[in-house]
Amino acid sequence: MSIVKINALTVPAEQREVLERRFASRAGAVESSDGFEWFELLRPVEGTDQYLVYTRWRSEEDFQAWMEGPMKAAHQGGGGEGGAGGGAERPKPAASASTVWSFEVVQQAAPKQP
Repeated sequence: MSIVKINALTVPAEQREVLERRFASRAGAVESSDGFEWFELLRPVEGTDQYLVYTRWRSEEDFQAWMEGPMKAAHQGGGGEGGAGGGAERPKPAASASTVWSFEVVQQAAPKQP
């Protein structure tokens, strides 16, 4: 069965738009990664300032390969708002804290087809 990684990002109200814009412009890097199955950015509705970044992977090894390859490159100045290169200053993070939760999928269900 698949594994799920949820990154809980604490995002101050004034940074929500920035965070959503950065995710919207992420250039689809994760979608072409081997073993990637699903992505969702979940915006809090009430009671919390935490966004949840939900990704689902075929295996822990696939997730780790993405972390060490495309994700690492993207977070070391490989694009995004303000970009890097040419001495450009990296934009400050939109989130003030981040915690990654890991889960194994042990049961799942999909809507029944008529």
